[in-house]
Amino acid sequence: MSESNIDQHEETELKESAVVRFLRATEVDTRMLGMIAALLLIWVGFHLYGHFVNGYGAFLTPRNLWNLSVQTSSIAVMATGMVLVIVTRHIDLSVGSLLGVTAMMMGVVQVWILPNYLGLEHPLIWVITVAVGIAFGATIGAFHGFLIAYLGIPAFIVTLGGLLVWRGSAWWVARGETIAPVDSTFALIGGGPYGTIGATGSWIVGILVCIGIVALLISGRRQRIRFGFPLRPMWAEYVIGGVGTMLVIGTVMVMNAYPWPKGIVKKYAAANNFEVPEGGLFVSHGFAIPVLIALAVGVAMTFIATRTKFGRYVFAIGGNPEAAELAGINTKKMTMLIFALMGALTGISAVIASARLNSATNALGQLDELYVIAAAVIGGTSFAGGIGTIYGAILGALVMQSLQSGMVLVGFDAAIQQMVVGGVLVTAVWLDTLYRRKSA
Repeated sequence: MSESNIDQHEETELKESAVVRFLRATEVDTRMLGMIAALLLIWVGFHLYGHFVNGYGAFLTPRNLWNLSVQTSSIAVMATGMVLVIVTRHIDLSVGSLLGVTAMMMGVVQVWILPNYLGLEHPLIWVITVAVGIAFGATIGAFHGFLIAYLGIPAFIVTLGGLLVWRGSAWWVARGETIAPVDSTFALIGGGPYGTIGATGSWIVGILVCIGIVALLISGRRQRIRFGFPLRPMWAEYVIGGVGTMLVIGTVMVMNAYPWPKGIVKKYAAANNFEVPEGGLFVSHGFAIPVLIALAVGVAMTFIATRTKFGRYVFAIGGNPEAAELAGINTKKMTMLIFALMGALTGISAVIASARLNSATNALGQLDELYVIAAAVIGGTSFAGGIGTIYGAILGALVMQSLQSGMVLVGFDAAIQQMVVGGVLVTAVWLDTLYRRKSA
């Protein structure tokens, strides 16, 4: 080997060791970095494609990114529950159909039943409707879990039957009629110009999240000191905190950069008795309510999965079901509770989806099971069980929705969209298999 080749080889080793040292010091999940890189590639690719084909890029705009965040919310909520289902080596193919029938049930409750007793637009209508939706979803999920855990029917068969039964039930509830409009307060949960918290509220949320990031880093370091665990270098703590806070601030700025449409601003001005200035009035959307719901669910599910006995039991069952049962874990009860939780989260997604549509239709949620499963798998959840993260599933949902949104923007037809989703799902499972073989 020549001297120049030796120098190049040594330089490459130094660079690789620097990257490895950085990843080891910051303890960053390499799979998460891969997902973020894939997400950025999708965003930039669709934006450049639109620029070259149409003369302008429409993907990386505040309007599209705001809409993308709202569109992702429903899938992201269900994906957090699918993580626990797949971690325990099960599957739930019924979530899309369950969303549809739950939305129809909520439509009947708030449009056909409650107004007869409480009157139109009563403030309790949306509260009761949301409670009914979550309770209905949890009940159906618990029923699925009972069939799987106590009767020994495979989850694939139970939920495949559920996919067919609940889709038919969604039509049967109202004989295929579209139930609309929903309660006006309930509709705010779906987003839209009025279903947001505005610029000031978004900055408050952003600041609170930044404070939370710093507090978690400080708390985590204290816990490591308390139990004698190895500490990250201080520079690594600063890098993680700095990158995290910058991402939050950047997200707030993007959400606030999307203004209300001019027609909505005029209506708002007329309703509040003031005139719109000649140059127009810039009113920021800020974070949409469904996005805040998805973030809250993500935080809650992360806490459940990582900081509670329930979460430890879930991953113990996924790692080795026989050993978990011998250790005294009631695996049947846990399975039933996991599917009940999945049903409750599907109920929350049904609230978001029907509120966003401002109606309930029997077609709502079709093919959502594919996107939910794909989001969980792309996010690093292994079909072999025992491995999965909530934040990974949310990122996976964003990846899937980015693909779908981008294909719509560039004009791909529905057939190609389904082919891409199927290809991405198969590729994600293949990459997971390779990753596990390498890690073994």
